[in-house]
Amino acid sequence: MFNPLDHKGIPLEGQIRNWRELNVEPIDPEAVDPYTRCRIITMNGIEIEAINFQHQFARNCPDQEVRRQLAYVRYVESQQQRVVNWLLPGVASVLETTLGYEQVAVDLTAWVARHEPDPYLKQAYEFGVLEDFDHLYRYANLYEMVERRKAEKIVDGLTEVMPGRPTIQEHRHPFDEVRTPYDRNSVDPRSKLHALTILSAEQQVMFYYMNVGPQYMEPIARQLYQEISLIEQEHVTHYESLLDPGENWWERLLTHEYNECWLYYSFLQQESDPRIKAVWELHLQMELAHLQQAADLLRRHDGREPEEIVGSAGLPEPLTFEPNKDYLRHLLATQMDLTKLGEGYVREAHERFEWMQDQLHDGQKPPSEQVIDMHRERFGDEYRIETEGPHPVETLRAQGGSHA
Repeated sequence: MFNPLDHKGIPLEGQIRNWRELNVEPIDPEAVDPYTRCRIITMNGIEIEAINFQHQFARNCPDQEVRRQLAYVRYVESQQQRVVNWLLPGVASVLETTLGYEQVAVDLTAWVARHEPDPYLKQAYEFGVLEDFDHLYRYANLYEMVERRKAEKIVDGLTEVMPGRPTIQEHRHPFDEVRTPYDRNSVDPRSKLHALTILSAEQQVMFYYMNVGPQYMEPIARQLYQEISLIEQEHVTHYESLLDPGENWWERLLTHEYNECWLYYSFLQQESDPRIKAVWELHLQMELAHLQQAADLLRRHDGREPEEIVGSAGLPEPLTFEPNKDYLRHLLATQMDLTKLGEGYVREAHERFEWMQDQLHDGQKPPSEQVIDMHRERFGDEYRIETEGPHPVETLRAQGGSHA
């Protein structure tokens, strides 16, 4: 196993890059492996979380020397974020990028759910992935209406496009979004990485939709982004509440840096584009030094060794972007009717759920339902990609056929 704690990486003083190095060539949207795009989107979300976390840490840290060290690494992380995000092409529309974001949410969360050792955390990921699966379907129908193009161009048949848990049923009382946190002292170290990874990805989606939604002129597009951005805010609450609030700043810093090492190492193992692979390799070498600094700060200020936080066995198995069709179909067939109550899950609507539905919908169809109705009116059916056969839930099978 690769243990990042055993490697020094590129010295911190050698990590500031010039404009020429930052001015990376973007991917070709017509030729790129869809999972290369997914890896880029994922790492952008991870870097954004690293930057945001360190800003919050600095605002709560009275030690000026620590603040200076955080500022330096945060600047390097900011350069990394620009390089990663600037790999995305300017010719891609907001909706095309959105479809990529939702493909990430589906296949990343499905992989994490399949590999999560804690049953309660596993259920949290299984619950959430069915909702992102539905968002992909809604946006795919909007994409064909607005841009006259098909989502197949983006997802390339690797991820199916069909209804998940209907978005109309995803609006819940905020009290019911708060989960039970893991126990930092007994949880498997893999669970810490899983939770931080999915939180970072969902937070990125939330920020993106909050900002790009008003850029559209089409009313249905503006409304759909508004609705789904509210769901993504729910998802951020859902996932962030899984983290143990008893984790202090020093161990959180170490976990963030360890998580970045894990993901850059994972993506380095599977990247098909040599140019992008070189970015993952360079950033991994940078993150190894960031991890060493975080470990030193932990020892100095918290009196603990990093192995007490992340374990001594080295990185877990690499996270892989791969199709999850059978797994997702199993979840569709068995968990579609779940909702939340308190810190658990139930199969029936309850008073708080119904109250929230009444407050928000007020007897009207939400944009997520309107967009499918409008697509049917315009094209005679809805847009789906069902490569493995009809929808596993009979009531959610296509009305009047579907097309890809």
